[in-house]
Amino acid sequence: MKTPTKLIILSTALFLSTFISAQPVPGQQAMEIALPALNGEILKLSSLKGKVVLLDFWASWCGPCRVANKSLSKIYSKFKTKGFEIYGVSVDNNSKDWKKAVQKDKITWLQVNDFATGPASTAMKWNISSIPTSYLINKEGKLVGMDLQGADLENAIKDLLAK
Repeated sequence: MKTPTKLIILSTALFLSTFISAQPVPGQQAMEIALPALNGEILKLSSLKGKVVLLDFWASWCGPCRVANKSLSKIYSKFKTKGFEIYGVSVDNNSKDWKKAVQKDKITWLQVNDFATGPASTAMKWNISSIPTSYLINKEGKLVGMDLQGADLENAIKDLLAK
């Protein structure tokens, strides 16, 4: 095999492995998500453009996710009237468990469920390897942070809302 051919094969393999396994990064446009909400209607992430959005991947069976929901409730109450929204993506396979957790945790922000399994699922497209995982998205739909919590999350939301 000639050296240029090896280089092309290696470059292609590197590109594909990076594309397949890389999580979205700050500065990148958020990939579209269109999933069923609690009422069964399809809710698109892009419909929230113009707002600061926290994209939150979670599940009813995930203890840390359920604890995070309590913190998110406080943050949501504080900023929801100022142009902030949470778009929660549950990776539950059982819609009854998901709906029960939403009710028990008193979640009032937008919720969708990624019932799909296999390579087409939203969580796989976003390369979610653990939950909870969250992305902060600015008003233009670009990712500006990942897995921010507490005061760091609140300060980032304040800054983005002020712009």
